[in-house]
Amino acid sequence: MEEQPARPDVTRKQDAVPGVRVSDRERDAVVALLAVALTEGRLDAHEHAERVGAALAARTAGELAVLTADLPAPRPGPEERRRKELAEWYAEWRYWLGGLVVMSAIWGVNCLRDGELDFYWPVTPLSIWAAVLVAAALRPGDKKDDDTG
Repeated sequence: MEEQPARPDVTRKQDAVPGVRVSDRERDAVVALLAVALTEGRLDAHEHAERVGAALAARTAGELAVLTADLPAPRPGPEERRRKELAEWYAEWRYWLGGLVVMSAIWGVNCLRDGELDFYWPVTPLSIWAAVLVAAALRPGDKKDDDTG
């Protein structure tokens, strides 16, 4: 099995403002992306050297964008995918917490209106929702985005 080169942790900013000055970190990210393009055979050594020199001399986002405009966006690595999945999972729990607050408020208002504590009905939908979230977290991930294929 052929080992693929490590992908740099780079996100392209297609909507970057061309006149905004760039940092050393952004220049280094473009240089890393160019190195991956060289190892994949998308650039020859001479063109790679020219683009790296231009990237190191770039002052604005527009100058950097030109250097990588004809290269495909890097596929996220496994660590970046795990980080994204975890962030999405946390976001789902924030939605669950929002549902808890809204349903509990509705239950509380109804209890105040009736003057007595009723059955806490939000426990049923919240339990089902939480069970679905936990089941989704325990389910094995899809292998369609695997880098080995």
